[in-house]
Amino acid sequence: MIGGLRLAEREIHALDMEQFDETAMRRAIERKRDGAPLEPQTWEAMMRSYVGGGIGDAQMGALLMAALWRGMTIDESAALTKAIVESGETVEFPAGMFVVDKHSSGGVSDIVSLVAVPLVAACGARVGKLSGRALGHTGGTIDKLETIAGLRTALSRDEFVAQVERVGCAIAAQSQHLVPADKRLYALRDRTGTVPCAGLIVASIVSKKVAGGAQAFVFDVKCGGAAFIHDSNEAELLARELVSVAGRFGRSARALVTDMNEPLGHAVGTGIEIVEARDFLRGEVRDARVRTLVLRIASEMLELAGIASAYDAAAAALGDGAAYERFIAMIEAQGGSRAALERMQLPSRTEAAVAPRSGYVAAIDATAFGNIARAWSEHEPMAGIVTAVRVGDRVERGAPLAHGYGAKASASALLPAFAIIDEKPEPRPLVYSRIS
Repeated sequence: MIGGLRLAEREIHALDMEQFDETAMRRAIERKRDGAPLEPQTWEAMMRSYVGGGIGDAQMGALLMAALWRGMTIDESAALTKAIVESGETVEFPAGMFVVDKHSSGGVSDIVSLVAVPLVAACGARVGKLSGRALGHTGGTIDKLETIAGLRTALSRDEFVAQVERVGCAIAAQSQHLVPADKRLYALRDRTGTVPCAGLIVASIVSKKVAGGAQAFVFDVKCGGAAFIHDSNEAELLARELVSVAGRFGRSARALVTDMNEPLGHAVGTGIEIVEARDFLRGEVRDARVRTLVLRIASEMLELAGIASAYDAAAAALGDGAAYERFIAMIEAQGGSRAALERMQLPSRTEAAVAPRSGYVAAIDATAFGNIARAWSEHEPMAGIVTAVRVGDRVERGAPLAHGYGAKASASALLPAFAIIDEKPEPRPLVYSRIS
């Protein structure tokens, strides 16, 4: 067994120097399946071959599943991150231009990026953000932004840099030239049910951040029933690994572990979350949980950028409308318009799920809501869900719990997501821990 493993390692290393073909990939799968870590050169050769078409999705999917079950060391995460970064181009901002970025590990009704990016820019820091699309039951910032008529997220490298320099912020999609390996892995993880693998999460997130050119990052690591990591201790380990791997690439990073046992905001969908972010920035409707997390994330980003009195500056920019105007400036720079944003509205068809009994809301299944909203909005971008209650709220029989919007809206689909009990449940913290 030991001799066979050593022989396999020698054979893989020999192939690393030439080509990484299906035979080498099979041996790598077997080693990972049996719990052995893969060397940095193996990850790098594997990614080159995968992007170049030398190995296919079937074998890569098998490796991802083995990594999910057996886990990955931090050295493997760092090696995969490096391999993904090197699979394409990287962004470089002009000398002396300090850029920050933030990233969420994936949540439901998570509009923090849509709000915090222009908010931080309105306070004088520059934000360059590469974002992803929907993954599993979680929404994608790029999908949301693309519901604004005319808005482009496929920015060239030069366009991205110029916009961050001129406007102060940009949110762009991964292109075919920036981290192409992650773009393929991202979609394959979604298809193969391997999204929750911590090592793959780290490599996906940090590679985009490094390739995006920012010098400092804030990570929002979600934990709970609707997060990819359910346990707060495991989420903290993930947060520490994100910060550590970012440090290996010379980046400053901080992380917050935050609750995702219920939707963060009230809207769940694609375009419907743009409406919530717009109304939040305009000060029309501001959910307390969203405001708390937005200001925490924005403050961390501003501190990394060297902005004094970070929290007060963020609160002021949110209160005086500067953040909303910066959001408009970003949208216009990417081909959208104020008019296009402001005419967005929810579908006229709606159904309400009402409380079958009086009591306290004990749980809201955000995972179910994410999956339902993703299905509804697939062909109707403004379709989705708006919750009317929070966990811990007292409700009376017949009171609305949530409203579904769109042609496929169904109250019967929403009602099973709620649990109502007689006693008020213990509150959970919004922020569990902070790592720097």
